[in-house]
Amino acid sequence: MNTIPVLSIALMGIMLFLLGANVTRHRAIRGDTGNQMPSDPADRMYIAQRAHGNAAEYVPTLAVLIVVCSTLTDSWWLDTLAVAALVSRVLHAVGMLSSRTLAGHGPVRDIGAMGTYLSGVALAVTALVTM
Repeated sequence: MNTIPVLSIALMGIMLFLLGANVTRHRAIRGDTGNQMPSDPADRMYIAQRAHGNAAEYVPTLAVLIVVCSTLTDSWWLDTLAVAALVSRVLHAVGMLSSRTLAGHGPVRDIGAMGTYLSGVALAVTALVTM
């Protein structure tokens, strides 16, 4: 397996665990008496939870698709898609964490989401075409 797909998967993994640690940090700040399950889209803990949850929904599937594709091809296309998936996930997380509220959308978050969808579909199609 080429180093670029491995590096992309590893960095997405690091990001996922850092997002989880951020949720733990917010839980510690709130303490036992604070609301641990907020529903206000402007609540910093809610934003942290959703940023982590969203990454947890997409990163594993992207990682599996990258691994599957890397067993089928070692082309520049896979490297490009792996980097695109990584950049998209980072942009999405940054877009969420820098939002004042999740009630609306911001351009960084939207670009990250669209990049995630496009790179994910492209990876899945690559897996099908290179079988």
